[in-house]
Amino acid sequence: MGLLVVVLGAAVVRPWGWPEAAIAVPAAVLVIATGAISPHRALTQATRLAPVIGFLAAVLVLAQLCQDEGLFRAIGAWLARSRGPGPDQGRGHSHGEGQGQGQGQGQGHRTAAGLLARVFVVAAVVTAVLGLDATVVLLTPVVFAAAARLGARAKPHVYASCHLANSASLLLPVSNLTNLLAFAVSGLSFTRFAGLMALPWLAAIAVEYLVFRWFFRTDLNATQAAAPAESEPIVVPVLVIVVLAATLAGFVATSLAGINPAWAAAAGAAALAIRALARRDTSPVAIWRAADVPFLAFVLALGIVVAAVTENGLAGALSRVIPAGTSLPALLGTAALAAAAANVINNLPAVLVLLPLAASPAGPAAVLAVLVGVNIGPNLTYAGSLATLLWRRVLREHDAEPDVGEFTRLGLLTVPAGIILATVALWASLHVI
Repeated sequence: MGLLVVVLGAAVVRPWGWPEAAIAVPAAVLVIATGAISPHRALTQATRLAPVIGFLAAVLVLAQLCQDEGLFRAIGAWLARSRGPGPDQGRGHSHGEGQGQGQGQGQGHRTAAGLLARVFVVAAVVTAVLGLDATVVLLTPVVFAAAARLGARAKPHVYASCHLANSASLLLPVSNLTNLLAFAVSGLSFTRFAGLMALPWLAAIAVEYLVFRWFFRTDLNATQAAAPAESEPIVVPVLVIVVLAATLAGFVATSLAGINPAWAAAAGAAALAIRALARRDTSPVAIWRAADVPFLAFVLALGIVVAAVTENGLAGALSRVIPAGTSLPALLGTAALAAAAANVINNLPAVLVLLPLAASPAGPAAVLAVLVGVNIGPNLTYAGSLATLLWRRVLREHDAEPDVGEFTRLGLLTVPAGIILATVALWASLHVI
């Protein structure tokens, strides 16, 4: 367990700028060498994770190519639309300065609130289709720019990109690495998984939005100088939209055919890569970097370390406290346990440990409840998910280091309510669909 803490701590701190794999891979070798896990068991774990890692690589490349083709530039232009009059324009000449200031504040509130609503829509869709890393790494800088152009405070909007990267990743098997792992053991088809998780997904987003509107009411009512820039025209990359739609259709088709959805993701990435390479808009080296091989190695090594910890007591301890059955109280307890585990040992190790305990012949209910916990729960602490760690890096690059107290207070308002409502929605979906 201590070695797992070291691996996760190194992933959080990244000493000397080392990649996460620099500590995780030697740790995986160490647990095998010391007999904490047998070579055969380690190979079994690696074989189990290989299709998931292949899918992750394909989606990372697909997301980067979508950015190269201008998808996120178009999203940024759309987010920055509906710009109202500036502070001076809002002042009436015949009704006095006080009334004009009130009009300017009202316009600023409408602008910021409208931007927040659009960020919620975009972040939810990007997370569902391209995965949470795309929301954190690619969308967050776009949100910063859109807020500056509209004269809105960036904080509510960039916090939304982080929260929705986690909580809005419930919808599709491809939205999160945790989903892929759960999908592999759930026995569900792609469409049935999405159907069961649609209502919990909407419930989680609704909770986030209502809390954000109240928690950031001061920021949403404030105005500041807008960036002196003309509205950027929205140039929709039609080919990218077509490829993404075809890729989603491919996910459904491969699921029905019993084929790993990584092949559909790889086909979508290949379609954009061939075009970009032919036009010299990218290079093989850039595509290789987009796949982020060190991060893939980290995921594989982490899986082996988690398997060793699981076999040496953690699974037994959790098996004594995980609720049995598929009643609403049992599902709520499973989701709460998963959320707690995610915030203690990170959501990826948590799902690796809990899935074998939750999977049962009774059906996928407990597995999906684990997902509710490990996807929404990480919004409570920085260490809850790797996506949150990546988000913090993006904010540091913009000199906007988040405040841990504020992050935690926001999480305390959204996480418990989100888990409860999403789990109730899951229970309802299981009885209806």
